[in-house]
Amino acid sequence: MGVSSGGWAALAEILPALPADFPMPVVVVQHLHPQQDDFFLGHLNDICALRVKIADEKELLRPGHVYFAPPNYHLLIEKDRTFSLSVDQRVNFSRPAIDVLFESGAEVYSSRLVGVILTGANADGAHGLKQIKDGGGLAIVQDPATAQIDYMPRAAMAAVAVDHVLPLTEIGPFLARLGRS
Repeated sequence: MGVSSGGWAALAEILPALPADFPMPVVVVQHLHPQQDDFFLGHLNDICALRVKIADEKELLRPGHVYFAPPNYHLLIEKDRTFSLSVDQRVNFSRPAIDVLFESGAEVYSSRLVGVILTGANADGAHGLKQIKDGGGLAIVQDPATAQIDYMPRAAMAAVAVDHVLPLTEIGPFLARLGRS
């Protein structure tokens, strides 16, 4: 998942809809201030059935977990399905950048990857979502009418023929159904 401005409220709507036995790991890039504290992660842990945490270097992706990119680090998925962290240059003015996560995930998971773009004020994630779709993965975008800031969903929709444009309230239940199928 990729999210920016308005993201905490969107994530607090989506993530609690995922059941404890959700069979996929969830990885989130939320554009953060480099000095961002982890208060909201604690709040998400309180309201979610899945374990919510900051991703660690070389940590193996596991179902039943929601992993967040740490502030001021790009988050990548390696071929051995572990995370790596990078302090490379900003992408789309962001570090962490959604495109970096999506592009690395597309290389590893190809058709088994689901990319989700949510509310935000820049075009980060549009290119990565296209790579997910080009690799046979599923592309989901929040309906811009339900986004706090609609620029990021609109940029994604302009870059790729998305599979689903869903109102915010329907994304969590859709992902839960997808996990059951």
